[in-house]
Amino acid sequence: MVLALAARPAAARTEDATTTGSSARSPRPRPRPRTLFIAGDSTAAQKYADAAPETGWGMALPFFLHRDVAVSNHAVNGRSTKSFLDEGRLDPITDALRPGDVLLAQFGHNDSKSTDPARYADPWGAYQDNLRVFVEAARSRGAFPVIATSVERRRFDAAGTARRSLGDYPAAARAVAAASGVPLLDIEALSLALWQRLGPEATKTYFNWTATEQDNTHFNPPGAIEVARLVARELLRTRVLAPRETRRLDDDIPTDRITWPPAVPSAS
Repeated sequence: MVLALAARPAAARTEDATTTGSSARSPRPRPRPRTLFIAGDSTAAQKYADAAPETGWGMALPFFLHRDVAVSNHAVNGRSTKSFLDEGRLDPITDALRPGDVLLAQFGHNDSKSTDPARYADPWGAYQDNLRVFVEAARSRGAFPVIATSVERRRFDAAGTARRSLGDYPAAARAVAAASGVPLLDIEALSLALWQRLGPEATKTYFNWTATEQDNTHFNPPGAIEVARLVARELLRTRVLAPRETRRLDDDIPTDRITWPPAVPSAS
């Protein structure tokens, strides 16, 4: 089901001040851009130089959004819905949300860590309850909540078929979105189809495979760019964003546009 949302008008451009005789008008300050906040895990998170070439899809999302839509990426490595909330990481997002902003929540990889009580959330219990907390936080501020199913890992069987790895979490997220009347970005299904189309060998060039590591969960720049493209297309399809708020959805994005800051900020 596609839910139509009233997209917030793009921020108006401020005209230069004009001078008539001896009087001059100061330009009005430009309104804050509409902001898309990301709450999630390492698959979306900002990475730093010590982790390169690992790249979160949130780093690439701005390539596909108009400059009047800002991205505020609060995704953090290793977090589940439970640990993200327990650590108070939703609080600064809620404080910063303004009417018309978007809060996109994508979790599941770490919620499934059943041996880790700090992170585990049962898919049909605490996980769904936690997703509803994100939904209500956005609505309390007049913002649009969006739920995304988790991006799939690179996992193939002997026949070369891409396999699901996330258990019941995608289905549980879909159920919360449907019951709450929230747009759903089905990134799990879309990424699985993408990995199937690429096949076992080509997908290695999208994940964090290096001379010393074979990582089938996290992305390198090409992979992050392609997953971000899926996210942007879904934001457009579900009418969370208007066509004027997206760009370059079919363009090749040079991977050298991905950059990694030199160090993790001390506050993270």
